[in-house]
Amino acid sequence: MTTAAGVRPPDEEDRLAAVRRYEVLDTPPDGAFDRITALAARAFGVPIAIVSIVDSDRIWFKSRHGLPDDLVEIDRAPGLCASAILGSEPWIVADAPHDPRTLANPLVAGDFGLRFYAGVPLTTRDGYNLGTLCVLDTAPRAVTADETLMLQDLAALVIDQMELRLESREVLRLEAQLRRDAERLADVLQASLLPPTPPTVPGMDVASVFVAAADQGLRIGGDFLDVFRLSGNDWALVLGDVCGKGARAAALTGLARWTLRAVAVHAFAPSEVLRELNATLLADGDADDHFCTAVFGRLELDVCGAWVTLATSGHPQPILVRGTGLVERRGVPSLPLGMFEDIDPVDDRVGLGPSDCLVFYTDGIIEARDAAGGLFGTSRLVEVLREASGCEAEEIVRRVISAARKHSAAGLTDDAAVLVVRVPEQARGAGIGRVVEATGMLTSELALPDYAHGGSAPTGSNEDEI
Repeated sequence: MTTAAGVRPPDEEDRLAAVRRYEVLDTPPDGAFDRITALAARAFGVPIAIVSIVDSDRIWFKSRHGLPDDLVEIDRAPGLCASAILGSEPWIVADAPHDPRTLANPLVAGDFGLRFYAGVPLTTRDGYNLGTLCVLDTAPRAVTADETLMLQDLAALVIDQMELRLESREVLRLEAQLRRDAERLADVLQASLLPPTPPTVPGMDVASVFVAAADQGLRIGGDFLDVFRLSGNDWALVLGDVCGKGARAAALTGLARWTLRAVAVHAFAPSEVLRELNATLLADGDADDHFCTAVFGRLELDVCGAWVTLATSGHPQPILVRGTGLVERRGVPSLPLGMFEDIDPVDDRVGLGPSDCLVFYTDGIIEARDAAGGLFGTSRLVEVLREASGCEAEEIVRRVISAARKHSAAGLTDDAAVLVVRVPEQARGAGIGRVVEATGMLTSELALPDYAHGGSAPTGSNEDEI
């Protein structure tokens, strides 16, 4: 077997690719490899043991028992390890000055005075020799068959360590990729539970926000909101919250959102829409302990502003904020959806004038806690809204989220959503022309809320100021 400079294994290109794959070159010292070289040196009674990796132009020492700390590599051309990787068997030099393979080697002929070398290739599972485990001495010596087997066993331990590190890195890479994929999937799924574009109602000032819980990670939240047009002068306003997190909660959230869209087409009364959603959730056999709260409203433009008819089931009551600063809760509390057959949501009809707004929110706002565990609560929310009376919808949303976050010591620990519908000040005096422009309908086609649906008087309203 030759050791002439420049001689390389026939699979050199693939072998070097394997060296790169293991990501071992130029890595810091490692106790596991150092223990193996120390054990090899003791077992053979020699001063030096090395775990070497043969690179394209150098021999780099992963572990070097008995060598100076600053000696980390040598050139490949005269290296004994470069010769040892040319075959699959142990490469033994019992007395180097008398071995024709090593007579000219600088380590033998030079000041180092190498006399003994025994190296075993570090062969990967797919057959590539990365380097060697070798022992060296300045005195000649023979090697027994048992010692050769021991050196091979120790070399196998080196490869086991390298394979373990490779597999660990692959697992970490896979976990990172799975996490990235899961995050993308969670984002897509979460986005499917929210309007694809910011909600709008022509002729109205509308703003909304969804904020995922600070500790949510990959858990998909159950809050959902929706604003969509039902007919010429009829828009649906939806805000809901499914108990729980993860895929099952997300599936139930999707079911609730799309059921509301489907039912609202043929049932005008919000209370009836919620009753039909309740029946759908109860019929879903996989609901288990999940339940849903929701508020559903229908908005109709009027010459002086708008009317909203709404009903709630287990959900925080929307808050009406007049431009004058008057604040009141609207809607009549009732049982959550998906738990009981007999729920009794009640319709509440409220008129909005210029600068008036209706604020829908989930419990992630009012249940934000400070460091002492104190809730943000409805009373603080009311104060924020009272101070924001007369502001545009975007500013109201910003103030609500900012106040809840400021109160919360660890960030919002539950998902939070806010939806604000407001009659702009410009609606004052605009008359029926505003409704015609917003709906795209002819004046003769309009059935304004004063006369729509039998002209029934508002019912179930809570007129108490808070």
